[in-house]
Amino acid sequence: MKYTIASYSFHGMMNEGKMDVFGYLESAKYRYHLNSADIWNMMLESFDVDYLKKVKEAIDEKEMYLANLCVDCAEVWDPNPEAKEQWYQNALKNLKAAEILGAETVRIDMGGRDLDMTEEQFEYTVMRYKEYAKIAHDCGFKIGPENHWGASRVPENIKKVYEAVDHPSFGILLHFDNWDVDKENGDRLCAQYAFHTHLAAWVIPQCEEKLRILESVGYQGHLGIEHHSSKNEYSQVAWQLATARNTWENMKNQQLRKIGV
Repeated sequence: MKYTIASYSFHGMMNEGKMDVFGYLESAKYRYHLNSADIWNMMLESFDVDYLKKVKEAIDEKEMYLANLCVDCAEVWDPNPEAKEQWYQNALKNLKAAEILGAETVRIDMGGRDLDMTEEQFEYTVMRYKEYAKIAHDCGFKIGPENHWGASRVPENIKKVYEAVDHPSFGILLHFDNWDVDKENGDRLCAQYAFHTHLAAWVIPQCEEKLRILESVGYQGHLGIEHHSSKNEYSQVAWQLATARNTWENMKNQQLRKIGV
């Protein structure tokens, strides 16, 4: 299993002025011994090309890669036309940043605060994701929503949008156990669409169950550790990462014992 630590896990330190994207990369590499990065776009100071190239240089000099760029303030749907246009322009800036940073996957939220999607919302959402998927394909990464808030927290909406976009560069960031409808089955139903994952602290007790779901669909991406409390972030992240790794290794050892190795 490959692992990442979402830079959002350190948003408390960031808000206190104790962490920036360069400090995050140092921590991921030398504190947690990972070669992968999972950058929350709000940790980027600007979309200036020279600045983004400096971030890319920091990634490269540590022999790391950007597994995921997790984008906020660029959701696809908003009932307010002005806001919708603003989010669209923000999305384009983030897609360009993803290209410069060499991202493998990009999360852009579906939008829509209600669980139900109107036909207008659905058609617009599919149209935009088709556009983004083409850009992603041309730039060598995958893109899609996270089951994060609103309409995306309904597994059937994820399935409907995924099938309508119908593009090899489109998928989802699966945020485990983050559903408002069919909560018991959401992860299992949508794992097949996942290109990246986020595992929060409250899901750790079900870690083995979630890993088995990923294994059952032949998942090839990263298990993304994400912490939310904004407290004791270094140690909390270390605990989550160690628990996930230990759970995975125990699963593999159990499988080896079953076949007599």
